[in-house]
Amino acid sequence: MIKRVVSYLRVSTAKQGRSGLGLEAQRTNIEAFASANGFKIVAEFIEVQSGKGSDALDRRPELKAALDRGKLLACPVVVAKLDRLSRDVAFISNLMAQGTPFYVADLGPDVDPMVLHIYAALAQKERFLISQRTRQALAAKKARGETLGNPNLCECRNIDTTNATAARGASQDALDKAVLVVVSDARRVGIVSIRGLQDHLNDMGVGGKAWSYGAVQRLLGRLAA
Repeated sequence: MIKRVVSYLRVSTAKQGRSGLGLEAQRTNIEAFASANGFKIVAEFIEVQSGKGSDALDRRPELKAALDRGKLLACPVVVAKLDRLSRDVAFISNLMAQGTPFYVADLGPDVDPMVLHIYAALAQKERFLISQRTRQALAAKKARGETLGNPNLCECRNIDTTNATAARGASQDALDKAVLVVVSDARRVGIVSIRGLQDHLNDMGVGGKAWSYGAVQRLLGRLAA
């Protein structure tokens, strides 16, 4: 008998959803997991929604639909990474109580429920620490009298074309400095891969844009220089 699974993918912003950023990587991970473990993916659900909050299921109809399909077909739901479900322990516990089993491709098919709780707790703590350190860094800058964001934004909007290149460079430098705080904090808690930093920057909404793998590579190159 063929073992069936339902696939669930999630990105945090509408722009990511339209561009496909992050979705292909998740799909590739899930397909590799299914192939390695003899599963057949019978349905795929894609969500464009933040995963924050223990009540997030009420705001994520595609996840609810994936769980309902899993119940109907008596098969598990698969996600690429645990944080595609949530970084909230209460949310993960609630899902486990729903009765539909789920697999995390990165962790394999034989992970004990207690281990999932531990991973969820670590992810929740990681999110809290990064958020706390980012707020502290911004507060410290403000206390030193530094202007948060781009202090020359108004001027940049009104410059003539002869100064456009220089203004763009200054704006990029300001963004890079702000992002460096987030990247440094992420690295301190173990997020060191380009893919991990990409997911983190997108989840945090840093820079008000969707970060691609290549954009993170270029960012790290500029910071290193």
